[in-house]
Amino acid sequence: MQEQMSLHYGTADDVVPGAQEPVIVSASRATDIPAFYADWFFSRLVAGWSSWKNPFSGKDVVISYAKTRFIVFWSKNPFPLLRHLETLQELGIGCYLQYTLNDYAEEGLEPNVPPVEQRIETFCLMAEKLGPGGVVWRNDPLILTGRLGPDELLRKCERIGSALKGYTEKLVFSFADITPRVAANLRRTVGTWREWTEEGMREYAGLLADMNAAWGFQLATCAEPVELAQFGIRHNRCVDGELIIRRAWRDAWLMAYLGAEIRDDSNLLGPLPRPSGSIDLGHGRYALCRDIKTDNGQRKHCGCIRSKDIGEYSTCRHFCAYCYANNGRAAVERNCALHGQRPCAPSITGRAGRAGSAGESPLEDQKTAPLHP
Repeated sequence: MQEQMSLHYGTADDVVPGAQEPVIVSASRATDIPAFYADWFFSRLVAGWSSWKNPFSGKDVVISYAKTRFIVFWSKNPFPLLRHLETLQELGIGCYLQYTLNDYAEEGLEPNVPPVEQRIETFCLMAEKLGPGGVVWRNDPLILTGRLGPDELLRKCERIGSALKGYTEKLVFSFADITPRVAANLRRTVGTWREWTEEGMREYAGLLADMNAAWGFQLATCAEPVELAQFGIRHNRCVDGELIIRRAWRDAWLMAYLGAEIRDDSNLLGPLPRPSGSIDLGHGRYALCRDIKTDNGQRKHCGCIRSKDIGEYSTCRHFCAYCYANNGRAAVERNCALHGQRPCAPSITGRAGRAGSAGESPLEDQKTAPLHP
């Protein structure tokens, strides 16, 4: 087994002692780094470190990329990421993309994303670069308004899903959690909205499963307590150890970190029986992995494994009505202006990245809202 090249940037200890050194990076649940900050992120990745502001304490933390082996990207418009994928290959860093692709154009819930057709085209381009398993389709959150009900949500989903057949292996969805901030935004945007009932969730899931017969996607929910196994729908791990193993099994160092053992079942007499729970890698190989613990820093019912999210709140210019991560338009515009003044600074918002500085953080919804753009 050939180990991928290691990173030799040095260490961020020269800047601030005790820097965090994540093996798996999330970029990002808090903002759309591929859409708005791809150039910044890759300049910092090559530099070997960046600065991240803890949203609860307000303190700056230095993130070293010296040990980083895998990145999970999250985006609604990852087109700017395409020009940077070769850099990841050169650095020996694996990745996959969580691509949120909804159709809320008529409702105005996602005012600054490109048209649906353009986003579908970008999805296909990303899948051609990363492979179908490298781009996960997220159709979430599912929002009910006075005019938008489950039937129309399914029709929108069907139009997108039919276009993505063959370009992805998985569809992840979730039912909107309406926090006070989101409720206020929805009232301004669509007037009235409704909460999902458990009965409504189950009915939607059953119809989606029927629709999926034409696509063959894996179906999964994100951080949902409702059990939908009867429809073949799993609880998802968006930062997914199994998917990371499937995509990066040649990286011996990363496999050791994840506790994965790569085996070959080839035999002169035919394939050997595989242990229960093994992960198929194709070409007669499979992985055995101990149970990877979930990240206890995420919300309840989240199945993600441990990673370090390096995004910052109040920096996303999509201005989605259901967003939990922005503390108002003025805060976003102020932070984006700061980024524009210092686009390659250690932090997204242009700060120098020294530990101990404080600033505002939109704390109202962070412990309950889903942490993805």
